[in-house]
Amino acid sequence: EAGDQDLPSLKGREDLRDIPFITIDPMDARDHDDAVYAQRDDDPNNEGGWVVWVAIADVAAYVRPGTALDREARNKGNSTYFPDRVEPMLPERLSNGLCSLKQGENRACLAVRMVFTRDGRKLSHRFARGLMRSHAKLAYEQAQAAIDGPNSELWNDEIAELTGPLMEPILYPLWNAYRAMLKGRERRSPLSIESLERRIRFDDAGEIAAIEPRRSLEAHRLIEEMMIQANVAAAETLEQKKTPLIYRVHDAPSQEKLFNLSDFLHGLGKPWAKGQPATTDRFNRLLEETRDTEHADVVNEVVLRSQMQAIYSPENIGHFGLNLDRYAHFTSPIRRYADLIVHRGLIRALRL
Repeated sequence: EAGDQDLPSLKGREDLRDIPFITIDPMDARDHDDAVYAQRDDDPNNEGGWVVWVAIADVAAYVRPGTALDREARNKGNSTYFPDRVEPMLPERLSNGLCSLKQGENRACLAVRMVFTRDGRKLSHRFARGLMRSHAKLAYEQAQAAIDGPNSELWNDEIAELTGPLMEPILYPLWNAYRAMLKGRERRSPLSIESLERRIRFDDAGEIAAIEPRRSLEAHRLIEEMMIQANVAAAETLEQKKTPLIYRVHDAPSQEKLFNLSDFLHGLGKPWAKGQPATTDRFNRLLEETRDTEHADVVNEVVLRSQMQAIYSPENIGHFGLNLDRYAHFTSPIRRYADLIVHRGLIRALRL
């Protein structure tokens, strides 16, 4: 465990401890590297608008360039996840300790405050290097059950007791802010592939007991959209400050992949003109047209396979799948070295 000398202080930090951030993670999460909070914007010029905060563990405060810790993290590049274990990029003392945003404990963070209109347009954002304290720790299923209420199949008395005090001050504003952000997302029309994630469950002997589909919940999409917007804000700020950064880029599908897709769809009786450029809109129309047919799963899979791999790059070619011009990864410095570089860039550019 961390000694008192390691715990973060307010020196050089903004005090964000009164903001009731919460963490929402998978049920089996061991670390919590992001926290969120939303509130109505009280600016009369932004009626019906929302302020959304995303706070990320300040890994750069502990992993200094040139140290043994830094060299080891850079050699690994990322944490590596296996079905039953993880090989972390950083020691557990950081990943599960000082850089895990534990409920009720002071934690160093890099946070972004974003302002959105009622129809999901981002008006502004600012970054802060702060000291925060998570007010609650929820699993996705618990947050979703709380929002859906007693009619939810996930609902039980324990969830009612846990989330009751969080509804009005925290959960309802989060969901209402997300619904506004969703309007912006729908306008942007990112690729809407529905690929089912699966979870491998092990028995006590370490054998596979079951492979189960992970439920796709609105709570997952809420956190995803808030993280995406924080990542965009990071890329915008670093570009504006002319600071080099590593982008997360995703190229449009290659001609060869599109030809293969066209041939496959022709076999299903779905015409797909080979010469037309690929757009997320065009893919989404195809997915929508086949959603309620017997071919829905296979079309979904083939559209997924026709996409290029998303990669990290210092050259920005945009992100095709998310339909964004600039996109960086800011939200997981505990498990991605590229995100740590983005954090260091922001700290340097903004003199934090």
